[in-house]
Order: sequence, then structure tokens, then C-alpha cells
Amino acid sequence: MTEGNFVDYVKVHLSSGNGGKGSAHLRREKYVAKGGPDGGDGGRGGHVILKGNKNLWTLLNFKFKRHFKAGHGEHGGKQRSTGADGEDVYLEVPLGTVAKDTVTGETICEITEDGQEEILVQGGMGGRGNWHFKSATNQTPRYAQPGITGAEKDIILELKVLADVGLVGFPNAGKSTLLSVLTAAKPKIADYEFTTLKPNLGIVQYRDFQSFVIADIPGIIEGASEGKGLGHYFLRHIERNATLLFLVPADSADISAEYNILLEELRKYNPELLDKRRLLAISKCDMLDEELISEMDTLLKEELTDIPFMFISSVSGLGIERLKDQLWKLLNE
Repeated sequence: MTEGNFVDYVKVHLSSGNGGKGSAHLRREKYVAKGGPDGGDGGRGGHVILKGNKNLWTLLNFKFKRHFKAGHGEHGGKQRSTGADGEDVYLEVPLGTVAKDTVTGETICEITEDGQEEILVQGGMGGRGNWHFKSATNQTPRYAQPGITGAEKDIILELKVLADVGLVGFPNAGKSTLLSVLTAAKPKIADYEFTTLKPNLGIVQYRDFQSFVIADIPGIIEGASEGKGLGHYFLRHIERNATLLFLVPADSADISAEYNILLEELRKYNPELLDKRRLLAISKCDMLDEELISEMDTLLKEELTDIPFMFISSVSGLGIERLKDQLWKLLNE
């Protein structure tokens, strides 16, 4: 999927259907002059329903169509015939989609399972026919209920990528290159910052035909949790990852300081992110010799006591298989 086709945030306008009117019909047949009320109920208006679809990866379907309107309920008929319900409208979305109210910002529902259905806007109820109002003192009511008008609502749909592992790092840390080596994904790779503007997903093939999903999140900068750069437009994609793989390049001025800055941005955005399992990979180690790697290893063991780390190179393949093993172990703890 190309970068331009990945849509993870849309606003949509939804309208449910009106309920049908109840009938005020009085039974009139041959040899039955005064048969009494037999007006049927109106059908309910159509709902607007959110439905999970595991085969979708993006909200692209909503890029060019933002207005959705359900059908109206039919009116009731004679002989207590109930009007047909209005046609429901289904909005199929990828797993990991969150629906929010545009006014209050409150979360309405989250779609996490295939086939899961959540009603976003309920259709209006159909009116009751006049036979409901028959009584001993009013045997021929000539009135019925009107249907209830449907509702309109503006909704925000946000996609939070569902992946087992999320790549976290500053721009140009080598995340996209690592994704292209671990998986069959072909993200855009270049030697400038913010090459990646949208999350990229890839499937890592592991031993015995097993696999897990890894997500390349666009680079985080200091102050992202406060909206700097593209802010938490990116950070929300990390919320659903089971394990976080931090990536810091070997040529960084201070590896532990860079890792701590990334960790602090996650804490400011959502402290619960720190509860996830974490692993630090020091990338671009093809530039180092064994002696320098050994010295860095000794130094980092003193500075980084809360996270396991390893040295890798996407170019030479150094540590890639060991990285897969470690990620698989963390995912299955």
C-alpha cells in the first residue's frame, strides 16, 4: 500500500432514518360495516452501524465519501400490517478503529474484532397504529402515532494500528530500513528526516511458520507529546502495540540520553505506555568494529539498567536473527 493511500483519521457526517407513521385505518370490508381499528405500526428508521473488517488496513474508503444516510421506515398499513424497517447503513472499518464524538471528544466505541458491530446513530422508532389505542370507552380511535425523526451526528474515526511490535525512534534512526529487512514491506527509505510520514506495517516470518506484525511509526521528536512536529498524530499508533522496540543509531552523541528522551515523550503522552515490554536496538553498527562495540556494551550496561539492548545492522545483517528471537520471546512472555 502506498503512503498516500494510508488514511488513519477522518470526520464523517451520519444520518439515521426516520421512523414510519402508524396507520389510523379502520377496517372496512363487505358485510363488515364497522370493523374497528386495524392500522399497523410504522417501521423503524435505519441505523448507522460501524462494523469491523479484518481485511481492511486503512480508512481510505472514507476519504472521498464523508456523508452517510440510512433509509426511512415505511408507514404502517391496514390489517395491522407493520411497515418495513429502513435500510441500515454499515461502515466497514479496519480493526483498531476508534469512533469519537466531534463535540465532546468522548470515545463512543472501539472496533477490535472481525465482524464486531456497534450502532453509531440509532434510527427513529416507528409510530404505533390506532389499534393500540382501542379501549372500552374509545372503540374506534381515529389517530395513530407519527414516527420519531432520525438523528444526525458528526463522528471522528481514528485508526490506531494493530501490531505486535511498534518501532520507536527519532527521525532517520533506520526504522524503515529495519522494517524492509525484517519483512517483505517496502517502505520509502532515504537519508533525510521524516522520510516516513505514515505508519508502515510488515509481517515478520519466524520459525515453524509462525509470524508477528511490526509497525514502523514515523519519527518522534522531542516535544511530540505536546503537539510538536506532528505530535500525537503518530504517538496514538503506539498505544495498541504489545512490545515497543526502541531504535537508536550507533552514531548518536548519547545513546542512553536519546532513549530517555523517547521514553519521556511516551510518558507525557500516556503513562500506561511505560507498562509495555521494551527492547532497545542500537542500529547502524556496521560502522563499528568489535572492540568499539565491546566498549559501548560495557558503558551501556551501567547506564541502562531498566531495558535489555542489543547491537544490530540492517545493512550487514548483524544481530537481526537474534533480534527476531528476542522479540518473539517478549511477545510470548
